[in-house]
Amino acid sequence: MGSSPGAGLPSHVDVLVIGSGIAGCSAALAAADAGAEVLVLTKEATAEESNTWYAQGGIIFRGLEDSPERLLADIVAAGAGLVLEPAARLLAEEGPRLVQQVLIDRIGVPFDREGRDYHRVQEAAHSAPRILHRKDHTGRAIEEPMTRVMAEHPRIRVLTRHTAVELITTDHHALVPEFLHGEPRCLGAYVLSEATGQVEPVRAREVILATGGLGRLYLHTTNPAGARGDGLAMADRAGARLVNLPYVQFHPTALYHASGRFLLSEALRGEGAYLLGPDMQPFMTRFHPDGTLAPRDVVARGIHQVMLETGSPHVWLDISHRGETWVREHFPDLCAISARAGLDLARGPVPVVPAAHYSCGGVAVDADGASSLRGLRAVGEVSCTGVHGANRLASTSLLEGLVWGTRAGRAAAASGPSGTSDGPTVAPWRHEHEPVDPALVAQDWNTIQHTMWNYVGLVRNERRLVRAGRILAALDEEVSAFYARGTMSDALVGLRNGVRAARLVARAALKARWSLGCHYREDAPGMPLPGRLRELRPMG
Repeated sequence: MGSSPGAGLPSHVDVLVIGSGIAGCSAALAAADAGAEVLVLTKEATAEESNTWYAQGGIIFRGLEDSPERLLADIVAAGAGLVLEPAARLLAEEGPRLVQQVLIDRIGVPFDREGRDYHRVQEAAHSAPRILHRKDHTGRAIEEPMTRVMAEHPRIRVLTRHTAVELITTDHHALVPEFLHGEPRCLGAYVLSEATGQVEPVRAREVILATGGLGRLYLHTTNPAGARGDGLAMADRAGARLVNLPYVQFHPTALYHASGRFLLSEALRGEGAYLLGPDMQPFMTRFHPDGTLAPRDVVARGIHQVMLETGSPHVWLDISHRGETWVREHFPDLCAISARAGLDLARGPVPVVPAAHYSCGGVAVDADGASSLRGLRAVGEVSCTGVHGANRLASTSLLEGLVWGTRAGRAAAASGPSGTSDGPTVAPWRHEHEPVDPALVAQDWNTIQHTMWNYVGLVRNERRLVRAGRILAALDEEVSAFYARGTMSDALVGLRNGVRAARLVARAALKARWSLGCHYREDAPGMPLPGRLRELRPMG
C-alpha cells in the first residue's frame, strides 16, 4: 500500500502496528503474509527513523562452534538471574533461523563477510563470536530494506507523521453498555494526524505496540529523540501489566562531548578496545575478570567508580592500537562521529561516559507478544519478554524484535476473522484548543531528564528515589492539567507520556529494595533476588 504522511486514516483495520523499527516491521510483514490488512503508524517523518536505525553493533546469528544451549547460558548469565529461561531458549532456538530466512534470504541485508562466510564478532559477555554486522551501522543496513519491503506489501499501509495518542479500551472508550461488563479489551487507538491536527479513532482487531524505549527520559542517552516512553505510558493507562521497570541499562561508552552523547558501539570493545583511566592505564580487571568484556552494568559501574575516585568527568576508550587503516575501514560511522566532535578514534583515545541505553522492562508479554489486556500485543523494547532479565546481553535486542515481532504478527492475524466494523461504538475525541507554550514543554522535559539522571540513574538510593517521586508527581499533575486544555500536538503527547513513564520507572526502582543487574541501589547492595520467573504464560 505504500508510505504516506498525509493520507486519511482508515476507520478499521485488522492489525494496527504502532512503530516501525525491526519489531514493528517484522510484525507487520508476518501479519500481512498471513492475510491480515495492516496499518503501520509512526510519529516520525520517515518510517526508517527508529531505534533500530541507530543500532551499531550487530545481531546474534550462529557461531561456527556454537549452540542454542551456549547462547542461552550467556543470556542467563548476563541477566543476573532474572531471565525467563523459556523465553531466552525461544530466542536462542528461533532467532538464528529467522535471521537467515527474513533478514538474509528475504530482505537481503548485506552483512559483512570474511571470505565466503560471514564475519562474526564476539561482544561483551558472549562466549563465542556469533554477531553479524554491517560495519558499524548494522541497524541502518537492516532498517532500510526492511521498511522498503514492508511499504511495498499489498496488505500493508504505512502512515508517517501520525502519533498514537491513546489506546481505545472497552473500559474507558466504548459507548455500547453491554461491552462494559465483560473482560477488558483493546479496540484500537486514537491517532493524531500532524497534517490536519485532528485526532481520530482507528478500530483494530489487534494492536501491536512497537514504540521502542525510553532513553530520552534521561539527560545523557544514546537513544534518538523519539525514545520517550510513549508505548509504556499508553499501556499503563490502558491497564496492561508492566514488569521489570527498574532495570534500565546504561551503555558504558557514549562519546563525551559538549554537543551531546553519541553511542560508541560494544563492537569496539569486542574488537579489542581498551578502557583507560585518567592516568591512561587499564582499570576494568579491578571490577571483573573479563575486563572490558564484562557485562554492561559491571563495565558502566566500573567507569562510574573510576570517575568518582579521580574526579574526572570521563574515562578514555582506545582502539588505535588496531591500526588507523583497520579502524577506519571497520568503523567508518564512528570515526565520522568522533571527527565531528574534533576527535580521531582511529589515532588515539577518545573520552567516554555511561549513558541511558536500553529498558529491560516493559509491557509483560508471552511467547506471542500478548499482553494482559486482550487485543494488545507488544514487541521490541517497549515489551518485556523476560529475555533480558536484569541486564541485556549485547546484540540481543534486534534479534528479540525480529523473533517476537514475527510471532506477534502471525498470532494477531490468526486471532479472529477479518472485518472489525462490528462491535462497540467508540467515543469521538474531544478537541481542545488552548495554545501550548513550547518554552513550558522544553522546561518540563528539562526537569524530567535532570531528575531521572540525578536520582534514578546509574547509582540509586532511597533518598534520591523518594525525591524523584515527589518532583515527578507534581510535574505530572501540572502537565495533565494543561494537556486537558491544550491544542493537541505530538510534542504535548510526548511530554504527557514522558512524565508518566518517568514516574513508572522511579516508583518501581523505589519498590525494588535490592541491587540486581543494571538496577544498583547503593543503600542495598548485594541483596538476594526476591523470586525467579520460570514459566512463559499465555497472556491473551
